[in-house]
Amino acid sequence: MSTAGKPTYYRDQRAWRDLQQFLPARLRLDETNAPEEDSWQWRGNTVHLDRYRDPNAPAKIVLHHGVGTNGRQMSLILGAPLARRGFETVALDNLGYGLTQVAPGFVPSYDDWVELVVDFLAHEQTRDDRPIVLYGLSAGGMLTYHVAAKAPRNTLRGIVGMTFLDQRIQQVRDETAHDLLTARAGAPLLGALAHTPARNIKYPMTLASKMSALVNDKDALKVMLDDKTSAGNWVPVRFLASYLNYRPAVEPEAFDACPILLTQPAEDRWSPLHLSRPVLTPITKVPVRTVILDNAGHYPIEEPGLEQMQDAIAEFVTSTTG
Repeated sequence: MSTAGKPTYYRDQRAWRDLQQFLPARLRLDETNAPEEDSWQWRGNTVHLDRYRDPNAPAKIVLHHGVGTNGRQMSLILGAPLARRGFETVALDNLGYGLTQVAPGFVPSYDDWVELVVDFLAHEQTRDDRPIVLYGLSAGGMLTYHVAAKAPRNTLRGIVGMTFLDQRIQQVRDETAHDLLTARAGAPLLGALAHTPARNIKYPMTLASKMSALVNDKDALKVMLDDKTSAGNWVPVRFLASYLNYRPAVEPEAFDACPILLTQPAEDRWSPLHLSRPVLTPITKVPVRTVILDNAGHYPIEEPGLEQMQDAIAEFVTSTTG
């Protein structure tokens, strides 16, 4: 066990095992098909990685969670099935989530999240020169955009998002926050507190965001909310303030880093399609495609949306890296 009171490895955690009971049987993991658990050091933090290594794979897919999920939950719905289709996959836990161990005294911001992924991609490119596509679920979708905008050119062959939410837009805040008061008063208050010692105070994501819409099955939602490494997590004020106000290195009108795929769940009660349009509509310098996932919720556990998502991502990776 770690000093933080959580397991070092997912093999010792029950939460994801309870969650996968709500997934189709074809996606469930056991000792024979679970990912290799690895780690990477970043600025004194020990970043947990779920890896499906395949030196013969033509491309690598890096998977990133949102603010209510973690890397193992990405391995369940994408890492393992995409590995079976012949891709190398790696799902990371960013600072404060999953089983990543944050260095004592380190108070992460959303800017750190972006920089960590940029540096991780550079690290992966030192291992081999295979093309990389970056996927992000929920808030991780916009993170893929932020990373692609900041990373050196040709770092990524493509990005895939479950949604692309620019939290600087008031409508996005209004529709994705826990409530309207939080959406309207929360951002200015957090911005002010971020410049005081209160930036270290942790706040539950269940009160900051519409976590009740994370997954459409109420029993699966309870499992995720009880998991302090995913939906039940508390994050520093500094992180929330920087997340709500992050300014990308390149605005959408000028974005030309790589093609984009949006995999939009049809039954997403947290971030419906119209909330991604302010980001994606102005992008004209690279191809942008949208695939609707039938019957699927925000964290998709439903067929046929799950298989549609896996098909769409596999096709996108093949077409952008071939």
